[in-house]
Amino acid sequence: MTSNQTDLGAAEHEADTLSIGRRIRFFRKQRGLTLNELGERVGRAASQISTIENGKRETSVTLLSAIAKALHTEVAELIDPTPVDGRQALELEAERNQASPMYSSLGLPQVRIKSLPPDALEAIVGLQRQLGQVLERRAATPEEARRANRELRENMREKNNYFADLEDQAAELLRLADYESGTVSQRQTATIAEKLGFSLHYVSDLPSSTRSISDTANNRLYLPNADAAADPRSHLLTSLAAHVLGHDSPKDFSEFLQQRVEANYLAAAVLLPQSSAVPMLAEEKKKREISVEHLRDMFGVSYEMAAHRFTNLATEHLGLPVHFMKVHRSGTIHKAYSNDGLPYPTDPLGAIEGQFACKRFTSRTVFRVADRFSPYYQYTDTPEGSFWCTARVLPGGDFAISVGVPFAHVKWFEGRESQIRSKSACPDPACCRQAPEDLAEKWEKQALPSAQMHASLLAAVPPGAVPGVDDTEVYEFLERHSG
Repeated sequence: MTSNQTDLGAAEHEADTLSIGRRIRFFRKQRGLTLNELGERVGRAASQISTIENGKRETSVTLLSAIAKALHTEVAELIDPTPVDGRQALELEAERNQASPMYSSLGLPQVRIKSLPPDALEAIVGLQRQLGQVLERRAATPEEARRANRELRENMREKNNYFADLEDQAAELLRLADYESGTVSQRQTATIAEKLGFSLHYVSDLPSSTRSISDTANNRLYLPNADAAADPRSHLLTSLAAHVLGHDSPKDFSEFLQQRVEANYLAAAVLLPQSSAVPMLAEEKKKREISVEHLRDMFGVSYEMAAHRFTNLATEHLGLPVHFMKVHRSGTIHKAYSNDGLPYPTDPLGAIEGQFACKRFTSRTVFRVADRFSPYYQYTDTPEGSFWCTARVLPGGDFAISVGVPFAHVKWFEGRESQIRSKSACPDPACCRQAPEDLAEKWEKQALPSAQMHASLLAAVPPGAVPGVDDTEVYEFLERHSG
């Protein structure tokens, strides 16, 4: 149901059992016949004729011909999908809306449409249209997601991606585990869960749409036991974060993103404690050997988490402006943050996510490097100045993470001696998005590629308490484990 389905918009439907039934009723009443009288003429019970008129039963060609003859009209008149008048148009629209999966999902009662007075019918159809538009806007998340991402990124930039309240929460959790220094062990994260009153259950049948499930009635936390590539500490801490931070089911996509960022931030702040990471980074700055790899190895976390955490601490504690980018091998930007002026591509809404990063950027060129085990360093000249970056392709090969700073701050970093240099003219299309004139002239009218389309580019975020999570699977899982 959309805003285009107004007034006689139902006439655009092909003939269906509902519109055929309504036209039979119209001509029957126009001829002054009762259900019994029409039924006698075609050899059917009145109840069968009523079922046909209500659109609950299909008619055979033979029966439809008999009904048309009894009503002194043609079969073509009965199967014409055009409503006979404005009232019927509204009735058809209301009936179709009530029969839609969207309406059924709301758990609302069915209304006897044909008995409604004109003003009530118009009011109900108007409400159905408005409800459909609201749900359609909520479901049309590609635009909403870009807007929410932009607003969230601006908020992060204003705070230099540093959130003191979350740092305090992380410090409190670390005190529960008697943390002093060094790597936070898995046993210490389990102690945090225990002190918060949760029992841990590692299972093999966790729904595929979830990372974990909390049974808040019994204070049970269910986690996967089969994901060998993931850090179990991170899974546990991001799950606990929702309870520590008082998160509830998000009311919209913007709140969903905010909650996810806060949960990930808190988990990283526990696994790379400010009390240990900042002195380490300050010492490395003093020695001019800051390295994301050192941060990763010191605290035993993923490269992505170490890079994220560096952006939390770099500006607040080291006075360094930074940028961060997670890019798919196709060139699509998955995540991005910057407070150092790196010129990211944006759409008309100002969103970065989903745009193509410049092919000259470190996060793109690293995919062409044969050595995936050594850090990759590169200088890139842009219209906004020169930037230095370090990058690494993540396990699996689908994504690369890059972290960098403006040229004036590269003196503090390991890898500053790199001789690799690139030049980007983006956002000028001629830089890397526009084909060379000679190739375009030769091939643009003869090339017909088939795009490898990601479903996520077109699909709305699935509805539910948490976007993307199958509520039924979650409830069935908890039912299985409730004993």
